[in-house]
This record gives sequence, C-alpha cells and structure tokens, in this order.
Amino acid sequence: MNLLPTFSDDDTDSLPKNIIVFSHLRWDFVYQRPQHLLTRFAKSRKIHFIEEPVFDATNEAFYSFSIISENINVLVPHIIPGLHPPQIEIVQINLFNNFMKGNDILNCGFWYYTPMALEFSRNHNPDLIVYDCMNDLSAFKFAPESIKILEKELLKKADIVFTGGESLYEAKKNQHFNIYSFPSSIEKEHFSKAREISSCPADQINTSKPKLGFFGVIDERFDIDLIKDLSNARKDWQFIFIGPVVKIDPDTLPTNDNIFYLGPKSYQELPSYIATWDMALIPFLLNESTRFISPTKTPEYLAAGLPVISTPIKDVINPYSKNKLVQIGVNAEDFIQAAEHELNRSSILRQDWLKKVDEFLAKNSWDMTCNKMICLIKKAIKQKLVTSISESYV
Repeated sequence: MNLLPTFSDDDTDSLPKNIIVFSHLRWDFVYQRPQHLLTRFAKSRKIHFIEEPVFDATNEAFYSFSIISENINVLVPHIIPGLHPPQIEIVQINLFNNFMKGNDILNCGFWYYTPMALEFSRNHNPDLIVYDCMNDLSAFKFAPESIKILEKELLKKADIVFTGGESLYEAKKNQHFNIYSFPSSIEKEHFSKAREISSCPADQINTSKPKLGFFGVIDERFDIDLIKDLSNARKDWQFIFIGPVVKIDPDTLPTNDNIFYLGPKSYQELPSYIATWDMALIPFLLNESTRFISPTKTPEYLAAGLPVISTPIKDVINPYSKNKLVQIGVNAEDFIQAAEHELNRSSILRQDWLKKVDEFLAKNSWDMTCNKMICLIKKAIKQKLVTSISESYV
C-alpha cells in the first residue's frame, strides 16, 4: 500500500475554494463517510453537494437548493418524468452547465462518489479531480450497466483516488498511479457517549432480556435468513434493527415477536439507542455487494463499548478480528455461541477488552483521515502544476 506522508501543516490555501461533490447518496439519508469528510472540508471550503435526480418536475427541469450549513449547499436535480436516458443526460448537462456559469464557479475541484456523474460533468476542466471510491457500486443491486465503463474513464481523469477500505484498495491499486486506502473511521467522542447512558428511548423495548442490535441500511447485503434463524433459536433474546429498508421488499424481512424494526434514526440519536444493547451485529451476506465493503459501523459499535459479532467480511476480519476486537460467525450457531461467550464474559475480561478497543481506536479518527487526505491532495495539486508547467515547455 502507498505510504501516507506525515501531515504537519493544516494550511489548505492550495486547495480549490469550491468543491463540487457528485454523490449517489442523499445528504439526509444516512450520516456516513461523505458527511464526515465534507463537513470537515467545509471549515475552509465551499461544498456544493449534487445528488442524483428526482423525477417530479412539471414544466421544466431545475435544481433545488438546501443550505445545510454556512459552507454546505445540497443541490437536487428535478426532472420531468418519462424522459429517455439520452434526454435525461442532456437535461443534466444543461442544468449543471447553467449552475457552473450562473454561480461563476471558477476555482473548483470535482469530488466524485459516483462515476455516473461523468455523463454530465466530463466536459468541464476543474483544477482538481478526486475519486473517493467508498464502495464498488457496480456490484450493488440496480446498478446501471454503464457504471464500469464510466469508472474506467473517471480513473483516467482523476488526479487522486481514495478507497473506502483495504480490500477495495487491493482491487483498484493497479488502475491508478495515485491511489490510497482510507478505511472507515470514527468519531469516538460521539459514540462513546453510549457508555454513560443508562436510559432507554421510548420506542425501544426496555427489558432485562439480552439485546442484540444493528444500525445501518437494510438492503440486499442484509442476511435475512441468518436473522430469522437467530430469532427462532433464541426467543429469549431481543433483536433490534435501526435504519431504512431500501432496494428489498420489507415484507421479506422476518417478523418474529422478538424482532423489532425501529426505522431510521438520526446520527445524533444513535448513542442513546445502542447504549442499552448487549452486543452489536453485522449480519451481512457474502456476495458481490459486500466483497469490498469496510463497514463504518464496526468502529462505531466498538467506540460505544459494544461487543461485535460479524459475518466474515474481509475488512472486518482484518483488522478487527485479527486484533481480537470482533468475533466472526458464519451461521446462526456461530453467532449464538459468540453471543453467549460475550454475555458470560467476566467484568475483568471485559475491561481488558475495552482497553484494547480504546488503544486501537485512538489511532484513527475522521479528523486524522481528513487531514491526511488534505496532505495528499495538496501534493497532487503541486504535482499537477509541475506537470502542466513542464508540458508547456515541450
């Protein structure tokens, strides 16, 4: 893996004053990697966060604007329904061109989370192009067929590439000259609040029975059969799930009496919900959509002081299981055995485990990640300038 330079200077003067972000995720969907990083970049730069379109316009297409904070604006393209893909592409090109021209955005960098945005942004020439490849989007359900082709184009155009985990880095490292792995990080101070909370939110069951929980998006990665088998085998345990259900039929989810779906909760609310859990679950299937994921929830669970049981996701095994911080299970029997082990662990052994957790998490934070990214971006900008000057003399 590429060695990261030491970050010793927080001066960001060389960074573009405007960062145009192209995202497949909506800002207010689930608070995760884009929000963590961009709120930090917004301390010194203007962020224009462009989401995927919604098809609800009546007369003509337009951008709606939402002000999230002083330096963060969210733009949503509203397009007339019923258009064919080539027509949608033309509309998106016009909307984006008008936005760039109308706001006189000259000094800017493009930050891509989705290669699909190239369809309407490729003709622009920003000062910097960043591809933050947080997931392999081509492996997700309903992914457009063109996404692989567009990603190849983006990798050719990008000045620097970040990946959302080590497995994804290994898969992409030979496709770009300037690529770095940045696995899921943590706001430890936020989730560690759960260690001090003893009350239970009104809509979460308050019981002395063991609580096993999950928060995050419930989608095609979710192992429905595993949860069903667990709840059938241990009817004396409570299984709590927090988060939106997307891309799968909610009716396919198991509905045993000891399973509770609480729906989405805000990032700020999460510590109060997980505070009374006995352990946390990462019940993901092993398929194409989970092959390269690095679940952000892993360090968040640990920061809350929760024992974690996960299916054998590569980026959970290494480093978390490797460092004896997380237990791995393949089936319901494994999960039950691991859970019983955690429930019966002595307070002394639990404190020893928590000490290891805190030592491990102290080496990582979203602040550290952002600072390292800034350092690498500044280096990429300097190299691009040097190359441009050299080419001008050829």
